[in-house]
Amino acid sequence: MADDAAAPLLPSSGELITTSAARKDPSFNRKNTPTTSINDAIEPYMDSAAGARHLLLPALAAFAWFFDAQQVFISIFSDASPPWHCTTSPCTPSPTPCTFPPASWSYSFPNHISTISDFSLYCSSPVLLGLPTSSFYAGCFFGGLLLATIADSQLGRKNTLVLTTLLMSITSALTAMSPNIAVYAALRFASGLTRANIGTSAFVLSSELISLRHRDVISILNFFFYTTGFLSLPAIAFLNRASSWRSLYLYTSIPCFFYSIILHFSMKESPRWLLVKGRTEEAIQTLKNLTFIEKQSFSDLTEIEITSTENDIFSAARILWERPWALRRLAVITVVSFGIGTVYYGMPLNLGNLSANLYLSTALNAVAELPSSLASFFLIRWMERRKSIITFTAMSGICSFVCTVMTDGGWVEMTAELGSFFAACTACSVMIIYGAELFPTCVRNSAIAVVRQVVVLGGAGAPVMVVAGRRYKFLSFGVFGAVIVFTGLFAGLLPETKGCGISDTIEEEEEKVAAGRNAGRRLC
Repeated sequence: MADDAAAPLLPSSGELITTSAARKDPSFNRKNTPTTSINDAIEPYMDSAAGARHLLLPALAAFAWFFDAQQVFISIFSDASPPWHCTTSPCTPSPTPCTFPPASWSYSFPNHISTISDFSLYCSSPVLLGLPTSSFYAGCFFGGLLLATIADSQLGRKNTLVLTTLLMSITSALTAMSPNIAVYAALRFASGLTRANIGTSAFVLSSELISLRHRDVISILNFFFYTTGFLSLPAIAFLNRASSWRSLYLYTSIPCFFYSIILHFSMKESPRWLLVKGRTEEAIQTLKNLTFIEKQSFSDLTEIEITSTENDIFSAARILWERPWALRRLAVITVVSFGIGTVYYGMPLNLGNLSANLYLSTALNAVAELPSSLASFFLIRWMERRKSIITFTAMSGICSFVCTVMTDGGWVEMTAELGSFFAACTACSVMIIYGAELFPTCVRNSAIAVVRQVVVLGGAGAPVMVVAGRRYKFLSFGVFGAVIVFTGLFAGLLPETKGCGISDTIEEEEEKVAAGRNAGRRLC
């Protein structure tokens, strides 16, 4: 791509000496080394911090994904279809009791176990049954669009994360008090609206509170917490199996509420964002707290000149729209993310079209996200971002095609489905990391928010394909495979970022873009 740039494979011997000394002492040769960017100025201080203490705050920010996952998947248990049994004649074993007189059958468990029985929805239309879940995802989509820019423009990363986790916990607790399906669906919409940017804010904040050499670890930790949050739900639901569905919302919302309070008093704002906004003194104090370097004056940070002064809520959106290179990158990752989202959300929905046991296959899909996060951690250390995405989208598509031609089912079909889902999960993790590296600090949160919402949008069309696939498997597995393979190829149009420092301002990134036009590759 035209905005790629080349970097020398090895620095000169003088540069090696300077870099080595700077890591030991961030003030080394500061007077003789001009500061050209926020990243150049801030990275030596970040890199000099050692010990586990330096990882505590980024890890705390990443832990927000744990509560985020719980709200995404909680309806699996709260809205589960309850078992029933015959009480009088006429009533015989049947997939549904809806054709029998109401007095001839009854729920096998108390009505408060599920929203379906509590609100008497068992024989309602599919549209009404799916309304709460659809409302939640609608809230996620609109929240992602409406609130994506506030972390870049006005509130910052920390305040956005605190506000969204607090509001999500409150709306989740209120959901437990729903008197009917209409209020329940409305509160699920509100929950989706408030949680839409939690993962994005947590990912960006944790990445910007750490040095380059630790960024891979923290990035994967975000996905690990998301997986463990998902896996915590079956345990909570099992312990709560004799209680009301309302307890599920309380058990997940109360810890999240206290987590948001802890965030407010202990979390630090991103020093990169503070410098971009011209709040240099706050950035210096934050760096002292993060790196435990109290004696340094950080005077070199005051020499950085920031030319971008836009600070309204739409400034980040204008930057992405008005810069051709930024709009081009955003368009490409949007296409790739759509294909990944189609399989990521479509495959679990499509498990009913397999011959394998539904409960076992669902459990295996949930567990598959954990090794996917670990695989992402190791891959991004040695494999290029573009090659990773193209490889895993191709693997996902091939495995999906295998499911299409399988007629006998069995473990081969189940293994192929797991392989497709695993590859899509890994590609999704790499895509989010890649997106964070492609855009500077001033618009990074907005760009990642777009990526995550497009992933959700890719899954929005999956249910239609799943229904069509009940009759012809190619219309589900085949379409999934074709979409993810085709869209994954677009990753080859993006510049490579492996081993590159991230930019903080538009001016820094545009310098790399301009230099890349002459060199043919992106300059790190």
